[in-house]
Amino acid sequence: MSDSKIVLVSAVALIDADGRVLLAQRPEGKSMAGLWEFPGGKVEPGESPETALIRELQEELGIDTWESCLAPLTFASHAYETFHLLMPLFACRKWQGIPQSREGQALKWVAAHNLREYPMPPADVPLIPILRDWL
Repeated sequence: MSDSKIVLVSAVALIDADGRVLLAQRPEGKSMAGLWEFPGGKVEPGESPETALIRELQEELGIDTWESCLAPLTFASHAYETFHLLMPLFACRKWQGIPQSREGQALKWVAAHNLREYPMPPADVPLIPILRDWL
């Protein structure tokens, strides 16, 4: 059994009216730079995954959503070298504002059947077929 700490990260599949999913590219200087991922971020102490996601979407993309618009979809559990990632993935079709990069990350709306064309962190890859089937 590994002694690595568990890191809780909340992520979202933002789904537009055309059924496309928003991906964000990790900027230079961050670990796994250049890989594409679902928007989100670390859950801070005292936060629920939903609260963390609402905060992260505001900080990273400048959009507002509500807990009632976040539908739990699936989760990732992945052992990286120095930590174990636990990441609930929510689906969201309703938000206010237009997603814009606020932290230097590239953004791209991607059709579900094209998600595999984008290199992603190992924890995100198993989420693709689940999301594709759900859409």
